[in-house]
Amino acid sequence: MIKVSVVVPVYNVEKYLAHCLDTLLAQTLKDIEIIAINDGSTDKSREILLEYSKKYEERFRFYDKVNGGLSDARNYALPYCNGEYVGFVDSDDYVEHDMYEKLYTLAKKDAADIVVCDYIIEYPNHKKIMKVVPAVRKETILCNMLAAAWNKIYRLEWLRSTGVVFPKGLVYEDTEFFSKLVLSINKISYLQQPMVHYVQRNGSIANAQSKEKIRQIFMIMDNINDFYSERMLSGTLVEAKNYMCIRVLLGSSMERICRIGNYHDRNELVYETLEYLDTNIPNWKKNQYLKAMTGLRKFYLLLFTRQTSKILCFILSCFFKYKNKRLFN
Repeated sequence: MIKVSVVVPVYNVEKYLAHCLDTLLAQTLKDIEIIAINDGSTDKSREILLEYSKKYEERFRFYDKVNGGLSDARNYALPYCNGEYVGFVDSDDYVEHDMYEKLYTLAKKDAADIVVCDYIIEYPNHKKIMKVVPAVRKETILCNMLAAAWNKIYRLEWLRSTGVVFPKGLVYEDTEFFSKLVLSINKISYLQQPMVHYVQRNGSIANAQSKEKIRQIFMIMDNINDFYSERMLSGTLVEAKNYMCIRVLLGSSMERICRIGNYHDRNELVYETLEYLDTNIPNWKKNQYLKAMTGLRKFYLLLFTRQTSKILCFILSCFFKYKNKRLFN
């Protein structure tokens, strides 16, 4: 019986792909399958996949598809998965050799729908261990969640039963995917050990995205809001979902905005972000989970007004110009 299926979307990563696959094929959990999706690569990625499929035919296989992006590749892979659990790994990252054995063992012990682990952000010159925040209640999961798909395994039968898939062609696909899944979680467990190396290549997080891509966060938030509204949810769950929206829009999305080189484009997106918050979460500064916070994050979030936002964005953009680091995850 296959215990874990690992999905690896692949697009033009010939320099990093072999290292990623080697760490997956060296897993101490032997009842595992690796499913790579060649998402229309134009470099030598497909040749590497073909070589591995011949060498490790019992545990590794790949499928070709027309380029459709990360979400489309992940969704494409799911019908081919045979494991009890499924995990996702980005093809330019890599994992510890016992990651899936430890995640699977904990999943079985706790009868968990999802198991989450700590991870390591790997910069060109240093590493930083990132700890997940264990939570049980859905509200707390929403408030503290790291939505990333790559530090988790999901019980496949349960995942399929939810009907939740990754939104095709949008950035922040993990935010929508996980925000929707939270409502169906019966049991979530945490492995408090760093198992994934989330690799930040030289210049990779300093490259500004286009305004059009960054604006997709509003589509993601609309999709999440519609999903919760359709289920007629109210009370603390909606407050927690709203706090998550505030945190993402003024945190990691604002970081992307501040990495844009063009001053006018930055200011335009900052204005749109605050307009979105004021329109969709009126009186957002009175959110109960934001008010209950302490520390620098609360101070930072409450600093944002139409009067201060441009100054804050300018300060952050200067920081990112000289530091190839992330402030928000």
